[in-house]
Amino acid sequence: MFSLALAIGLMGTAQDAKSQLKLPSASSKQSLTQELGIGTIELNYQRPSARGREIFGQLVPYGEVWRTGANDATAITFSTDVQIEGKPLSAGTYGLFTIPGEKEWTIIFNKNSEQWGAYTYNQADDVLRVVVPTHTVNTPLETFTISFDDVLEQSLTVGLTWANQRAAFQVSTDQSKEILASIQEAMTGDKKPYFQAAVYFYKNDIQLDNAAKWITEADKGNNKAPHIKYWKSRILAKSGDKDGAIKAAEEGIAMAKSADNTEYIRLNTQALEEAKK
Repeated sequence: MFSLALAIGLMGTAQDAKSQLKLPSASSKQSLTQELGIGTIELNYQRPSARGREIFGQLVPYGEVWRTGANDATAITFSTDVQIEGKPLSAGTYGLFTIPGEKEWTIIFNKNSEQWGAYTYNQADDVLRVVVPTHTVNTPLETFTISFDDVLEQSLTVGLTWANQRAAFQVSTDQSKEILASIQEAMTGDKKPYFQAAVYFYKNDIQLDNAAKWITEADKGNNKAPHIKYWKSRILAKSGDKDGAIKAAEEGIAMAKSADNTEYIRLNTQALEEAKK
């Protein structure tokens, strides 16, 4: 005969087993972090799968606000001010909602990022809306995917793809003032970032005279770094010092050969050829 204590014990064991039950999520969570300029973008969303269902126009109706994922509303965080399709958006965390259509999607940034689905979505809380075209993809995608694509130093594309549709919007930032201020401050310190600053100026086609001076400082005493010779050649050529560019590339080739560095043999050879034109 079971005692009361034994019965209670068995019930407790059953409850413990139930509490420990773990099952895979039907819509898995994904978190993404992407650098943009000197800031970051963070994205948190859940990814539904098609499972044979017709998605847009059926499961996700056209013309209605969608949570842009599953379960919790998708949240996106910008650490610095950005532009979305050229329109300003302040740093912060937003609910990323969309209104899918057959030919275009409305992308919505809403101040309420903590809500279930779009059931409590309030248009009055919208901070920004932009409209972008939608495209048909050649290979249907089973699971809804948000991606950071075409990532450059100060711009990228956020892609929203599911089934046979893709919509995308551009995020850009102009942090030139902050970056220049950071460089100026760093140049007052003991360890001056000559190389990094010179390459930044070269890539952004600004203050090329300073870039040439700084890359020359970075190259002083250099006998083992062919990558510095490569950038020195590029920067001097762009600033108008053709002879200096040729000399730097030739030194870079010799240095790279000595180190058996095939990558910088190739790159310095390319720089040399460009400088001789």
